[in-house]
Amino acid sequence: MSETELSGGIVAPLAGAMVAITDVPDPVFASKAMGDGFAVAPSADDVVAPCAGTVIMVAKTAHAFGIRTDDGLEVLVHMGIDTVELEGAPFSMHVEVDERVEAGQPLGRMDLAAVEAAGKSTMTMVIFLNLAQKKGTVQAVTGPIGLGERAATLDIPEADAPAPAAAPIAAPADADPATVVAATGKPEVAAGHPSGKTGFDALAYDIVEGVGGKDNIRTVIHCITRVRFTLKDESIANDDLVSNLGGVIDVMKAGGQYQVVIGPDVEDVYDAVVRVIGGTGEASADAEPVERPTTVVGWFQFGFSSLIGVITGSMIPVIGLLAASGILKGILALLTQFGVVESDSSTYALIDAMSSSMFYFLPIIIGFTAAKRFGADPIIVAIIGGVLVFPSVVTMSNPEADGYMVVSQFGNTIFNADFFGIPVALPQGNAYAYSIFPIIVAAYLASLLEPQLKKYIPSVVRMIFAPLLEVFIISTVMLVVFGPIIMFISGGIANGINGVLELNYAIAGLVIGAFYQCLVIFGLHWAVIPLVASQIAIDGSSPLNAIISATMVAQGGGALAIWIKTRSQKIKTLAGPATISAFAGITEPAMYGLNLKYGRVFITASAGGAVGGFLTGLMDVNMYGFTGAFVGFPSFVNPEGLDHSFWGFLIASAAALVVSFTLTYFFGYSDNDLETERAVKKVRLGKREPAGV
Repeated sequence: MSETELSGGIVAPLAGAMVAITDVPDPVFASKAMGDGFAVAPSADDVVAPCAGTVIMVAKTAHAFGIRTDDGLEVLVHMGIDTVELEGAPFSMHVEVDERVEAGQPLGRMDLAAVEAAGKSTMTMVIFLNLAQKKGTVQAVTGPIGLGERAATLDIPEADAPAPAAAPIAAPADADPATVVAATGKPEVAAGHPSGKTGFDALAYDIVEGVGGKDNIRTVIHCITRVRFTLKDESIANDDLVSNLGGVIDVMKAGGQYQVVIGPDVEDVYDAVVRVIGGTGEASADAEPVERPTTVVGWFQFGFSSLIGVITGSMIPVIGLLAASGILKGILALLTQFGVVESDSSTYALIDAMSSSMFYFLPIIIGFTAAKRFGADPIIVAIIGGVLVFPSVVTMSNPEADGYMVVSQFGNTIFNADFFGIPVALPQGNAYAYSIFPIIVAAYLASLLEPQLKKYIPSVVRMIFAPLLEVFIISTVMLVVFGPIIMFISGGIANGINGVLELNYAIAGLVIGAFYQCLVIFGLHWAVIPLVASQIAIDGSSPLNAIISATMVAQGGGALAIWIKTRSQKIKTLAGPATISAFAGITEPAMYGLNLKYGRVFITASAGGAVGGFLTGLMDVNMYGFTGAFVGFPSFVNPEGLDHSFWGFLIASAAALVVSFTLTYFFGYSDNDLETERAVKKVRLGKREPAGV
């Protein structure tokens, strides 16, 4: 046996903590059904090549890629678990098939914050697909690892060079297809199928029949290893039949999907499935995406869950940019405070544009992402967002601008424009800039209007007149009807929150600090994020976000106590990255991986959040950016100069950390709790998980 000759060896594709493949929270990878390997719990976004070779595959959603080394070893890098459902939003990969790469070469980024905010695991697997055929073994390092550092050693017998492909085994015409496939290991050699199909088409036919026929299929997509079905009735699928088909590794059920694990041939099988069922794999226009509720309470839960889902899907692609913009604002304030940049200089103006444009043009950006969520044309809805923030519309809404005119007034409502004689109430101050809810409604209305326009407008003129009518109709309806109503409601909610904070900021901080992370468990924090963004954009600061920041530090304090106290290497491996993630403003890894699973940690960490929130309010801390926790310290710098907000942030965060850490270390956790570990998963109100998940 000798170490395989790989240029640069096998290195870590991301920085973080090494995890044994058997400890990966996914049965297909953990069982080594795809092959042996290792995993990394990442702590940073950058992705590099794990070895030298030629790129043989890049997933359409960019969450996975494959490399073939010069000696024929096939290496799969799969970033995150179930991240195919994020449709590529958190991934930015700059590598193509047939491209030559070297070990440690930068290939792109995975936005860890966006993946975790979507409730997905960032665990990244490195799988050696054909190592077993080469009779090789892998020895991976343990503990923390840096980006591009040596991660694993492979031993492969020198005599085991890649063998030439064997000729297909001929099968008798009357042979049982399952027997033939099982014997040969490849579906493409199957013959004599009752349907008359061969190869992947025969396997796809059997899979479709096994899941209940094509009439039982709503949608079908695929990731790097699995064909994922959304079924109308999961109970009629024959799990035993499907899992025992030649070419199928296993069957899994999770997140409302019926997942058929295929392995490297997944794209071929998926294409064959689409051919069998007809269409593109998408749901038909009249298909119901989910089971509809039958009670008033059920409808309320369904509606609220759908709203949270829309907000989540619209915000996830831009959450990192919002955070970056907030940090840049804080850095600009520091540069101004220490005299590096003058507030009346062009440098200040340009950096301010870089940090403020994300908030100012939020309706355009959210319009694009929300349209993709609803299935409308993203470009058209983005243009409608541009209408809402167009300079002349902003001018009409600003009572201090030249030419401002009050058309009429009804009670406290000022109509500052008219449209063909119809009075229009534009939100005063800056119209719809910084807002997200009006454009989300616009995207929904566009998704309803577009099919009708395509139905009735002749194709020869549709390219011009469909966008024309859509922009005109949706913009008019939003400006005249829905926009003012939505802004009145969202403004009322924001004013209510501000009223509570102004009534007694310290008590509000105590209560919010204690219970805010409970919202994260149910995914309800996404309803708060737009309010925070609105506060920062309109008022320049957000006291609510300052309290939330303290709760993030507190959850990280609980994970830190576990990291230091536990003797379990497995738990240390989880706790380290989870602590860092929480201190960077993302609490899901700490909560779902540790604090909610073991003993009383979530309670002790929430107690730290209550103390931090109380001190935040007591010292009247304001937050001027979007990013919280320790990494977001620039967000607490007042643009006018360092003041009590910055020092109050440090004191409140330190108190939250100390209280959470101390309570968890002495009362919240012991290694005996590992024996009573609880399975924890993200909950969505109104969403029913399939049985057995």
